[in-house]
Amino acid sequence: MRQKISEAEKLAVSNNYRNWKKWGPYLAERQWGTVREDYSENGDAWEFINHDKARSNAYRWGEEGIGGFCDSREILCLAPAFWNGKDPILKERLFGLTNNQGNHGEDVKELYFHQVSTPSHSYNKYLYKYPHNEFPYEEIITNNNHRSRDETEFELLDTDSFKDNAYFDCYIEYAKGDIDDILMKVTVVNRGKDTAEIHVLPHFWFRNFWKHNNRHPRPNMESVSKNSIVSKSSRNDDYYLYHNEGEQLFCENETNNERIYNSPNEYQYVKDGINNHVISGEPTINPEKFGTKAAIWHQFNLKGGEEKSVKIRLSNVAVENPWDDFETIFDLRKTECETFYNEIISEDIPKEQQAIAKSAFSGLLWTKQFYYYNVHKWIFGGTDETAANRRADSRNFSWQHLNNRQVISMPDKWEYPWYAAWDLAFHMASFVEIDPYFAKQQLLLVLQESYMHPNGQIPAYEWNFSDVNPPVHSWAVWTVYEKDRKRTGKADTPFLEKAFQKLLINFTWWVNQKDTSGTDLFEGGFLGLDNIGVFDRNHMPEGIKKMQQADATSWMAMFSLNMLRMSLELAKTNKIYEEISAKFFRHFLNIAWAMHHIGKRDLSLWDDQDNFYYDVVEMSDGSTERLKVRSLVGVIPMFAVEIMNIDLFKELKDFQRRSKEIIRTRPDLASLISNIENANKDGNFLFSIMRGFRLEHLLKRLLDEDEFLSDYGIRSLSKYHKDHPFVFGDQGHHQIQYEPGESGSGMFGGNSNWRGPIWMPLNYMIIQSLRKYYTFYGATYLYEFPTGSGKKLNLNEIANELTKRLIKLFERNEKGKFQYHSDDHNHVFSKDEHFKGQHLFYEFFDGDTGKGLGASHQTGWTALIANLIMEMEENK
Repeated sequence: MRQKISEAEKLAVSNNYRNWKKWGPYLAERQWGTVREDYSENGDAWEFINHDKARSNAYRWGEEGIGGFCDSREILCLAPAFWNGKDPILKERLFGLTNNQGNHGEDVKELYFHQVSTPSHSYNKYLYKYPHNEFPYEEIITNNNHRSRDETEFELLDTDSFKDNAYFDCYIEYAKGDIDDILMKVTVVNRGKDTAEIHVLPHFWFRNFWKHNNRHPRPNMESVSKNSIVSKSSRNDDYYLYHNEGEQLFCENETNNERIYNSPNEYQYVKDGINNHVISGEPTINPEKFGTKAAIWHQFNLKGGEEKSVKIRLSNVAVENPWDDFETIFDLRKTECETFYNEIISEDIPKEQQAIAKSAFSGLLWTKQFYYYNVHKWIFGGTDETAANRRADSRNFSWQHLNNRQVISMPDKWEYPWYAAWDLAFHMASFVEIDPYFAKQQLLLVLQESYMHPNGQIPAYEWNFSDVNPPVHSWAVWTVYEKDRKRTGKADTPFLEKAFQKLLINFTWWVNQKDTSGTDLFEGGFLGLDNIGVFDRNHMPEGIKKMQQADATSWMAMFSLNMLRMSLELAKTNKIYEEISAKFFRHFLNIAWAMHHIGKRDLSLWDDQDNFYYDVVEMSDGSTERLKVRSLVGVIPMFAVEIMNIDLFKELKDFQRRSKEIIRTRPDLASLISNIENANKDGNFLFSIMRGFRLEHLLKRLLDEDEFLSDYGIRSLSKYHKDHPFVFGDQGHHQIQYEPGESGSGMFGGNSNWRGPIWMPLNYMIIQSLRKYYTFYGATYLYEFPTGSGKKLNLNEIANELTKRLIKLFERNEKGKFQYHSDDHNHVFSKDEHFKGQHLFYEFFDGDTGKGLGASHQTGWTALIANLIMEMEENK
């Protein structure tokens, strides 16, 4: 059954999930506490199904596990569970705090690492660290409840759970012998000195799809020998599971109604039957050895340093001897994995940076997830849920067209086990480096009719699909298109055209919904930047009529420019696109003009005194006022930049005629745009809403270490506001102050903060923009770096210096410690040989110290560190 096939060959035939990507790490790491599983009357998703209830509740919309695998439709699931002989429950799922329990919002409280993965998931490795002693569930909850927003979070390493290395390293590995031949190996190693008890229980179960869909009969799995189980389902035929040791345990993947709802159970052996049998010896497993959920129970007493492995093989055909080639297949897939990354990541990159990039890509691959959510059925009920069960709340009521049932890239499969549209756009900028097929498929996916609203809005995230994220999808499409063309030498025009047609609809939604006055000035509300503002821009203070947002308007300038560039590219092979190119050229010019002509006073978003972009509010009496907050809001205009070569326009006669006519009739518009009529020596034109002097003055602030420039990247708010908070209004109720780490404001929930920390995605866009400006201005255009140092660098060199500061987050400092770990935990990660080299990918980073904050496994957009490492090598 074993096939020798390169990773590139696997990817070339796997674009539809019927081949090598059919099986993968698509299980969520948290299904409880999600909107999908919330059927409460008050919409309290965190409490309806919490961690304690999860072991007893059969989910409606998905499944979860630790380092789990499943098929792309999540019919069959495979994941290990562990027990140290002391915990009150099996360790079937990762533990963490709800949004209300954590002093900084929801937070996973486990130690696990997504070690490696190939894009086809032909080889995957995951590390979970499990204490010998009872897991400190209550200690973690109690200590975090007692801490204020001004204090740090209480973590698992703050307990005594890992004292004297009294823990197990649990390695979970998968290798594929073939498309439907999945090999699983769980290796547990006692890192302590004393003998310790460990139970390993690989679980094998069906997602409960039959209860809510009468088209599919109930599946079944049953024992066929003491070392094999067969599963039978009309949805995926037969699969054989082989194990070389252990005791088979069976129950049903059905809710324990007695425990959760105080009502009779429909089945005798319910979902938590295996848990209750192992922990308490209760007769809660099926003695006839059949059901819809099974586990193989292994019990070990390991001496200090000893290890044991458990082997599982899952195949869609019977295997006479499943162990003959087991290790050979693992060795082959590991070799293919190493070969793949050696080809992707240049050997000229320093070894430590190569390891960071590989870890980032692997974490990105591990955070794929099968995501299923049909809003109409969720509101009105499925086949077993009548209309009388209509939900009391109205969350996402206007999104009843939305029916998602695909493998999707998640921000973090525990912290954010639901897609976020603008996160996904950044993910694809990294995915295209390792799997361009997946990157293009994902970008097109959220533009499909079962995702995009009929009015053209792209869904934000399940808590509120109607929320407004920055319009970065067009940027991602063009970035993926260009990177794919550069890597393969072939332009995927059909992909670009498909995306462009749907983005036209989305652009129209923005124009109609977020430019209510029709003046090319935009309001976006949330815009993904959480509480960077003085007040909630969705709920502005009394007296404000409207708000002209520098960031919303600049994002739309970037959107227009992206659409212009895409349409010109498409016009090279289809002249029809020349006309719409002229439309987006005019949009771009209109937005640039509008940014400097606001209200009765003809106010500009650019402040000539401060040399910075600010939001402008229009009051009820018609007066206007700038909100002089030095934040990323004023930096985003940098992103509206594109370089176009003269060769692009040579054959586009109609576009040339139309654009010249626009410039001739409205020279005042063109005067606001940088060098759209003058090419440089290489024949490049610069399209940008920032003229040279504005870029120069903006960079003075951006590269000032007393303002935006940190040792570890660009802060989201100027450090100037530490001693000079901005106050809006006479009463001083609304103010903003620099906070380098966790926010003291709960404006957008417990874990929201753009008031100082470093965020990888916008740092990446800043660096990308600098490289584009460099392409036009060249090596002789110099700036001080840092501001006031007297040291002059060109824009490419500045981009590299910023990249180096971001890479420092993941490298050992002069003391041998990782910068992103807190001082309390750094000794473990810097000195313990079993923690060394295990990277976490935080959501954001302290603007002063570089400490990692927020979600700890958000490889999604923080995987952009891999892009930065590779692009710096390309731009030396």
